[in-house]
Amino acid sequence: MIPMVNLKRQYETLRGEIDRAIGEVLEKGQFILGENVSLLEKEIARYHGTAHGIGVANGTDALLMALRACGVGKGDEVITTPFTFIATAEVIAQIGAVPVFVDIERDTFNMDPSKIEEAVTPRTKALLPVHIFGHPAEMDPILDLARTHGLRVIEDCAQAFGAEYRGKKVGTFGDCGCFSFFPSKNLACYGDGGMVITAGDDLAKTVRMLRNHGTSVKYHHSLLGYNSRLDEIQAAILRVKLKRIDVWNESRRRNAALYGEGIRRDGIVPPTARPNVSPVYHQYTLRCGADRGKLSEALGKAQIASAVYYPVPLHLQEVFSNLPGKRSLPESEAAAAEVLSLPMCPDLSGEEIRKICHAVNSVQ
Repeated sequence: MIPMVNLKRQYETLRGEIDRAIGEVLEKGQFILGENVSLLEKEIARYHGTAHGIGVANGTDALLMALRACGVGKGDEVITTPFTFIATAEVIAQIGAVPVFVDIERDTFNMDPSKIEEAVTPRTKALLPVHIFGHPAEMDPILDLARTHGLRVIEDCAQAFGAEYRGKKVGTFGDCGCFSFFPSKNLACYGDGGMVITAGDDLAKTVRMLRNHGTSVKYHHSLLGYNSRLDEIQAAILRVKLKRIDVWNESRRRNAALYGEGIRRDGIVPPTARPNVSPVYHQYTLRCGADRGKLSEALGKAQIASAVYYPVPLHLQEVFSNLPGKRSLPESEAAAAEVLSLPMCPDLSGEEIRKICHAVNSVQ
């Protein structure tokens, strides 16, 4: 079986270094907010050319705490995309704000900047673009709109570690960039983990307090915070992997190019990268039209995994059924009905890609 991502294969190549890093943490006996977390925060901030990195328990918490640090709260509105994982919108609702969904671009699946202006109201506090599947959102018009209306910008970079827009890494355009280190991500640990990056000293201070029960001085609590600290063992693992992230992302781009050359079937549209971006292909997502079910079944019979990200857009989820101003978002709904993601990871071999392309091309 060719899985969506081969975590075992990656571990085998790093076994000695990973096991040594974990062993060193166990020997030192400091497991919460230790030196690996501190060093990883500095290394990731340096990688992005920004001032601060704050490790948190997961990518969902990264979004939640970034929103709170940016002053988003009860009754505020946050404009975002419905074509993403629910974490993006659920954290908006959890802090008492209202997610406002705008439709996506057909080619990139990202939030369409041309749809944002009409969604802005006096209650709008922030924009939350998602760099979906590792393809950067169109940040220039998003930032222009934010400046015009005095809005905060929080970037959801969960699938886009190392991706670039106009030569600059995602996560560094808005007030905060939020990352997930879930095991299947481009930069991944062996459990849950996340990080907020920011150039803002006050924002960084607030996120650091929020992740640790609202305190900056032990047993003195200034905010209602959370228990959301990046685990020291996971940080040690991430430090090993961070050294290789650019090589791995380049392998993903190479694999995407091989897919693009190998898939030659009418009715299937492969992902395209705009000329002003360098995507990192967290997913390689086809638009299949009405043939998705047939293609998925054929891949399964050929022992090839596939997945639908995402079958129900957020504006149609039951949990958001009571949101005001519900309306049809046709591009998001069409994408949900037509997309299919193929296996993608740095360790995918050329032979495996050829097998997958042959299976796709052979579907009748």
